[in-house]
Amino acid sequence: MDPLHPPVPPVSARNEPRFRSAERKSSLAEAFADQGEDYDRLRPGYPGPVIDAILSAAHAPAPAPGPALATDRAAGTPDPASTTPAPSSTTPDSASTALDHVTSAGPLRVVDLGAGTGKLSWALVDGGCAVTAVDTSEAMLETARRRGPSATSAAPACSDAAVPSAAQLTTQAGPSAAQLTTQASSSAAQLTTQASSSAAQLTTHVARAESTGLPAAGADLVTVAQAWHWFDAPATTAEVARLLAPGGVLALVWNTMDVTIPWVHRLSRIMHAGDVQREDFLPTVGPELALVDRVVHRWEDPLPTHDLIDLARTRSYVITATEERRQKVLANLDWYLHEHLGHAPGSVVGLPYRTDLFVYRLAEGRSSSPTPEYLSE
Repeated sequence: MDPLHPPVPPVSARNEPRFRSAERKSSLAEAFADQGEDYDRLRPGYPGPVIDAILSAAHAPAPAPGPALATDRAAGTPDPASTTPAPSSTTPDSASTALDHVTSAGPLRVVDLGAGTGKLSWALVDGGCAVTAVDTSEAMLETARRRGPSATSAAPACSDAAVPSAAQLTTQAGPSAAQLTTQASSSAAQLTTQASSSAAQLTTHVARAESTGLPAAGADLVTVAQAWHWFDAPATTAEVARLLAPGGVLALVWNTMDVTIPWVHRLSRIMHAGDVQREDFLPTVGPELALVDRVVHRWEDPLPTHDLIDLARTRSYVITATEERRQKVLANLDWYLHEHLGHAPGSVVGLPYRTDLFVYRLAEGRSSSPTPEYLSE
């Protein structure tokens, strides 16, 4: 037994967080509304390879209906006994075809549900997309409007550059050359960003994911990052199916701490990180959509120890706890990081994460259990 890591409860066997009641779920979801600045500062963004995978999937032509061989994208070998769909990827020819469509018809149209402070929204704008960020919290969307494009851009997949295939996904970082134009109103504000030759933009919209009020068939891509488990899955699935244009894609994304590492597992228990699911979890999605691809990406987010402690303050459990319980959680984290693990106060710790991406298309009789692809930096 590792003396630094005494036994803790087993890693979660859940597919999704569980709540005592619908009322408890609602109160926890609403707890984030006043946490925009801290949430944006402390919660991680989404890695470049995952952004590339989302854009690549959105550009790929829809696969033909019916079953296909499942392929382990890490190994590249089909399983002849399987009838699950092969993970989709763009080839040079299909990428060129998709790109010709995008450059002639305008940027990729994206609806980002539960957008919060816009971490994923702006990454997609950086990638050349026209994004409508939807959230119930005007305060969160106000933070999104203020933050603007990120310092590191995703691949400009909606510009004249070639869309990478899944086998060519890499992190592409560099300063954004975006120019912002802000038009504010009482209910929403629009930021227009010129990226490369495409007219990328971010528009914010206050609405529930289950009933956005946005035009039908008006989105090439619908995204949900870190939020699907807060929604009513059947109602939101129906709304996504209504929003998607023919050939459109839904991308569900989660960043979770990598609890396969013992010290991170114990950290997650102390922090009450309720969004930690089983290694092979699958979201609950209605029958209108079929899962066609999965991506798993492991990486680290460097944080000073004081920010690691403050990260707990952005957890719904801690936000809604009594002051006494909140201080106990924070004191336990301080002890665990500085005394038990021996990190000097203020030292930088690489916090291991895993990012799960699930790609869906409108259901056409396909199975929904593809083999995940495991990406590396």
